[in-house]
Amino acid sequence: MGVMRLVLLGILLLPVFAAEVGPERGALLVVGGGELGEEIRRTFLELAGGKGTALVVIPTAGEEERYGQNHRDAEMWRGVGFGEVTVLHTRDRAVADTESFAAPLHGARAVWFSGGRQWRLVDSYRGTRTEREIAAVLARGGVIGGTSAGATIQGSYLVRGAREGNAIMMAPGYEEGFGYLRNAAVDQHLIARKRERDLLPVVARFPKLLGLGIDEGTALVVRGDRARVIGVSKVAVYEHASRAAEGYYFLEAGEEFDLRLRRRVGALQGAGGVK
Repeated sequence: MGVMRLVLLGILLLPVFAAEVGPERGALLVVGGGELGEEIRRTFLELAGGKGTALVVIPTAGEEERYGQNHRDAEMWRGVGFGEVTVLHTRDRAVADTESFAAPLHGARAVWFSGGRQWRLVDSYRGTRTEREIAAVLARGGVIGGTSAGATIQGSYLVRGAREGNAIMMAPGYEEGFGYLRNAAVDQHLIARKRERDLLPVVARFPKLLGLGIDEGTALVVRGDRARVIGVSKVAVYEHASRAAEGYYFLEAGEEFDLRLRRRVGALQGAGGVK
């Protein structure tokens, strides 16, 4: 059971549970790769606060040594309606640990992690000032989004982190993500790359983990411990104690899921799909 807060409503004190899995403040957009449809792009902008919002794009999971301010994701988000869009990239942890490098994050309401290989994000940012400033964007009510590797890095347990290849699910030295989703592991390109069974050995080895497998063109929108599926395909849920015949079950687009209680709770209405 999570930490309880007491909220005064009339003369009654009602318990409100602090988030255990998702963020205490702000929101996450966790995308399974592939094409970002209009619904996903619009939702990210809405979660960030609407047109004109400042965004930082981090393309470091990609293989290039250098990225300019005209990176394709930066151009895409400018076209959606974001205001000041800054591309932030380094391969040097010492640089990532400086105030001057992390400065663009101070005024940002949104951060976007592009796709690639998640070990590059770990090598460049884990334990640095930049990682702390990204988390601060979320803590002050902003949004963190990412696709493919940029989705997996949001979990606390990092899958497919091995330098040797992304078919390795559990790689010593690369098993710790950035932890915006606590006690959770996130996989991507799920159905498109026939990865439906790949999280099963992970949750078998770590029975307390919640596994989330997201297909291409599909995203989880997360506020606190509530998540909603948007996009064109499905999200699979993996638990060690799952009674599903395959060891996992699917959430369809429009369904909502309680990450703490690990159960469906119905659909929500409103901007971004999450109240």
